[in-house]
Amino acid sequence: MVKEKGKLYVVGLGPGQHDHMTFRAKQAIEESEVIIGYDTYVSLIEGIISGKEVYRYPMTQEVDRANQAIELAQSGKVVSLVSSGDPGIYGMIGLIYEILAEKDWNKDVGINVECIPGVSSLNSCAALIGSPLMTDFAVVSMSDLLVPWDIITKRVEAAALGDYVTVIYNPSSKKRVHQLKDTRDIFLKFRKPSTPIAIVKGAYRDSQSIVITTLDKMLDYPDMLGMITTVIVGNSSTFNFKGMMINPRGYRSKYRLVKETSSVTA
Repeated sequence: MVKEKGKLYVVGLGPGQHDHMTFRAKQAIEESEVIIGYDTYVSLIEGIISGKEVYRYPMTQEVDRANQAIELAQSGKVVSLVSSGDPGIYGMIGLIYEILAEKDWNKDVGINVECIPGVSSLNSCAALIGSPLMTDFAVVSMSDLLVPWDIITKRVEAAALGDYVTVIYNPSSKKRVHQLKDTRDIFLKFRKPSTPIAIVKGAYRDSQSIVITTLDKMLDYPDMLGMITTVIVGNSSTFNFKGMMINPRGYRSKYRLVKETSSVTA
């Protein structure tokens, strides 16, 4: 009897609400026999995993999570390894492929692996605050657990120098307190203190909170800053409009944006 080939879905859950989860993500979870993930992420889908084999992990056990998911799929099971946001943006799919590469995995004869994209924090936060990502932008994580801080600062400086709108993931934690201040100081070398800033905590979750402020005041909201917060730094063209952050696409240079209206008389 031929052993049935297992399958591993690496699923992006989006910001957390089921309304913002893709149809394909729900489909994969329904099909799966086993659900694996960081405890907080598993809790986001509590209502649709009843009766399944579930493994919950604390933070910082990504390697254990990934290896268990691969091993269970290799045993013939259908497994969903879940992440918030998109698994391809600071998510679990990279680690899965690194481990499979070390195992010399062959995608034609080995387990099936499918990465199911989700709405990342940069998308969900941008949607809540206006239109901050209309031109080229950069994304930088402040977490120096896996990437040396001197490399991160080089990337921040390049983004600031290049006038990129910059999305900042993982801005601070209990152990990381200087990183965001250092980043703010780098941006102040290249941007005006009045540059618009958005701080979005817990996008689309019950804890959602939003502040639109300026670069020089970015650190004035310590209660907003943490691991479920995303900070968006505007570029030289970004402006605030009635509590929204707008980054012009460039149409004004080619078109008249507001058409003149003519009065019609009977």
